[in-house]
Amino acid sequence: MNCSARGNSLSAAARSGHDIGEQFRAIAELGGAVAWIIDCASGLPTYISPSIEQLLGYERAEFHDQLGGKNSDGPLTELCAGLSARLQRFSAGDQSRRCLVRQFEQRCKDGRVIPIEVVSTLLANENGAPGALVGALRDISERREQERAQRRFASMLNHEFRTPLSTIDGAIQRLEVTGARADDATRQRYRKIQNAVDRLTGMLDEYLSPERMDAIGRKRAPASAAPRQLLEQGAEQVRAAGRPVLVQAGDLPQWLRCEPEGLRLALKVLIENAIQYGAPDGVIELHGRRADGGIELVVRDHGAGVAGGDSELIFGKGYRGRNSAGRPGSGLGLYMARSVVEVHGGSLTVCNMEQGGASFRLWLPAHNGLGRPLAPHGSAADPSGKQEERVGDEQKSHQLNEHETNKMANP
Repeated sequence: MNCSARGNSLSAAARSGHDIGEQFRAIAELGGAVAWIIDCASGLPTYISPSIEQLLGYERAEFHDQLGGKNSDGPLTELCAGLSARLQRFSAGDQSRRCLVRQFEQRCKDGRVIPIEVVSTLLANENGAPGALVGALRDISERREQERAQRRFASMLNHEFRTPLSTIDGAIQRLEVTGARADDATRQRYRKIQNAVDRLTGMLDEYLSPERMDAIGRKRAPASAAPRQLLEQGAEQVRAAGRPVLVQAGDLPQWLRCEPEGLRLALKVLIENAIQYGAPDGVIELHGRRADGGIELVVRDHGAGVAGGDSELIFGKGYRGRNSAGRPGSGLGLYMARSVVEVHGGSLTVCNMEQGGASFRLWLPAHNGLGRPLAPHGSAADPSGKQEERVGDEQKSHQLNEHETNKMANP
């Protein structure tokens, strides 16, 4: 379409009353939000979606009364709490409160209290002064209930896992006390059991503790990680185990869109595997580079390698390789690692090297900041092949993180 045609289309839209402002209000309302506009000079609403009456029970005229000062103690004044101070800071050149996300409990006209989220931004007029405060309001009761359900589920898992672990822990301690005359092999088995219990208890504390669950929702989780930093953190893990390490990072991107904790867990599992099955004095190698339209992270050891026929089986749930006899483990580590990688749209494979040892290759797609797909069609993590593609860029992600930290008494 040429410029004149676009101009004619815009003129026709304006003549029919469908201007840009109306279109964006319609978009917000279609998404279930209540769109609103406050005039900064008067502090009164110039527009508010009709659905506000259904959500909170108040008529639009009551917003004028309460926000205009006729009923300054009304519950609706919370919607614009702190606006005066926010305008002063904006006029003084402070842009830190231009865009805010707030969550608070709002009292409805019938006495009910519901949690709501208010997203707002200040718009400047032609003189650069704050002219209007625009935003969207949304009932987040369903989101809160989902978070509570997640906490209840995590608490149940924590209890169900911790109870048998406590039983095993107590039993092994009694065995160690009463088995002072046991042979070295038996005492070594006791230590392996105790170490496994300690490791699993530590995982419960790290991922399913009440403190971890309470932190959910306080701050938007980061949506990216630095591949080089992941390799360096892996190298620290190897050094902490008293093993030599070689890190080779090629042409890696600065950032990779991913769920950072999940990716760190996958890499941690591969490194623990290399430490356990590699040669005791052998170097563990960590490599990273661009490959096949994405990036690959490789963990290589110089041990005996993977037993014949186990290259795919070791990623199965609960499967332990034929060379794992006498070694601690539950058969879940590599299964979890591959699941995490596949959810990111990547792959995790292993092969034996001619010079000896196993090489685990973790491959992830790189999308230049345009988002990341979830599991590919037919993968183990997404058998339906219908998971959505998350879209967004790094700048938007960092802006949202900043907004989430500003949940304070400002609209």
